Amino acid sequence: MSKRGVINDNDPHNTEVHMDRRNFVIGAGVLASAAVTGTAFAAERQSRSHQGHGRKNQALIDASMGCIKSGQVCMDHCLELFKAGDTSVAECAASVQEMLAFCTAFSQFASYDSRHLKNMAKLCIDVCKDCEKECRKHEKKHAECKACADACAESVAQCKKFLT
Repeated sequence: MSKRGVINDNDPHNTEVHMDRRNFVIGAGVLASAAVTGTAFAAERQSRSHQGHGRKNQALIDASMGCIKSGQVCMDHCLELFKAGDTSVAECAASVQEMLAFCTAFSQFASYDSRHLKNMAKLCIDVCKDCEKECRKHEKKHAECKACADACAESVAQCKKFLT
């Protein structure tokens, strides 16, 4: 301490300040180590407690989400064509719109493992087949339609697999 009772941080002989800093650094290291270790133990405990709790209907969810993703792109493409005066994809757009609405609900029912899922899977086959049929009419000219048709075909395949 200086003559006025103030600690001088720059004084190399001031062991009180250096000890406080050292203890602080050591304490912070111990706390960080404990936090990391605690987090690792919690993650391991959670992992063990949720083994075997995977998504039962993950293939259905993935397939319907694929339809939604490609359907949104296809719908956007159809709208751009409409703006340019091309209405040749009107039926395609209508079927994509229905498919988007249905697959959004279907993916949620699949994630909930709803008791109505089997009935919805049957309807999904019909909705996606209709969409695929309309999109296939334009697949050679519009890659977006082909991608949507392919996604619908995958969804139909996953629903059939689920129903068997």
